[in-house]
Formats: sequence, structure tokens, C-alpha cells
Amino acid sequence: MNTTTLNTSAAPAIGRVLLAAIFVISGLGKLAAPAATIGYIQSVGLPFATAGLVVAILVELGGGLALALGYKTRLAAAVLAVFSLVTGLAFHHAIGDQNQFIHLFKNIAMAGGLLQVVAFGAGAYSIDNRLIRATNGEQGRRAA
Repeated sequence: MNTTTLNTSAAPAIGRVLLAAIFVISGLGKLAAPAATIGYIQSVGLPFATAGLVVAILVELGGGLALALGYKTRLAAAVLAVFSLVTGLAFHHAIGDQNQFIHLFKNIAMAGGLLQVVAFGAGAYSIDNRLIRATNGEQGRRAA
């Protein structure tokens, strides 16, 4: 694959949307049923369940949408990677239970995918790329 193909590939955009989907859906679920989420946070013994709910909604919806759109993509992916690891360890640490083990490693795998986004960026089809192109175009016009 040559550089031009890599720079115009839709794969990064598709990957971002697929990674983001779980966060956006989860954030909307928390928004729709806050009491259930607060109860779940309390059930694992974490303090400040209401504050945790607010943070989770902001991270999942804000970070998920930013990731999907490719806006501040590396930052959004980094925040979501840390969030995935922390929530995995906080909520799915009972690895003797097969279901919890799978959920923990799902979170670890998502963090790995998100770190790929941190490393390689948003790709061609993203707000980040559009902003870079607009900035570079403006600088080119000023120099001319």
C-alpha cells in the first residue's frame, strides 16, 4: 500500500466509529437510567456514585463523539483508554467469574485499540485532518 492510499483510507474512520460506538451507547444508557448506574457504582463499594455517573457520562458521550468525529482524536482516545482500564479494573476484577474475566479483557483490548489511535492519529476522514489542512492552506496563502 503506498502513502497516498494510506492517507486516504477510510479504515481509520471506520475503526474510530466502531471503537466509539460502545462508549456512546453506554453513555446514552447511563443518561437514560441514572439510578441503575448509581446503584451499580455503589454495589462495588466506590464512593461518590453520583459524581462517578456524571464523569462516566461526560467521558463516554464526549469522548465517544469526539473519537467518532475525529476531533482532538489522540486526546479523546487516550482518555477513553485510561477510562477503559480503570473501569475494567474497578468493575470487572472478579476474574474467577468467566463473565467478569471476559469483560475485563474486553476493556483491556479496547484500551489497546485506543492506544493505536493515540499512536497513529485520526486518519484522513476526520475533523482533526480537516483543521490541519485548513491551517496549512492558510499558511501557504500567507506566504504567497
